[in-house]
Amino acid sequence: MHIARSRQRIMVDIDIVVTTVLDSLEGSIVDLSEGGALIRGCSLPARSQCQIGFEGQIVFATVQWSEPDRMGVRFPYELVDGPLFDMLEMARTRLRSPLAHQRGESAFTARPFLSQPNGFGRRAS
Repeated sequence: MHIARSRQRIMVDIDIVVTTVLDSLEGSIVDLSEGGALIRGCSLPARSQCQIGFEGQIVFATVQWSEPDRMGVRFPYELVDGPLFDMLEMARTRLRSPLAHQRGESAFTARPFLSQPNGFGRRAS
C-alpha cells in the first residue's frame, strides 16, 4: 500500500539525539520533510513519543513504524523554523541547483548517504 505524502521528503544526513523518558540515543536523519523524518541508527517501539535534539532545538515526534536499525517519525507540529528547518531548506536549495545536477551531486555531498535512492520508508524485503 502506497501512502501519498503531503510534503516532499529530502535526503539529508543530520546527526541527532533522540530522547525518551528513559534513554538518549544517537542517530541520523536520512530523509526529512516538514512533517516527519526517517531516522537511521536507532529505533523505538511504534507509537512511542520522543524528542529529537539538533543544535539546541528540540522537536517532538511520534514513532510511526520501527525496525531494528531505523524508524519513521511524524512531527505533531510541522517544522517552520529553527536549525532543523534550516538544514531542510539548505538541502532543497542544493537539490534544485542546476550546477549540482550537472556534477551529479546530491543535496549534501560532505558525507555519503546511507539510504538507497528508492529506499524511503519501510524496506520491501
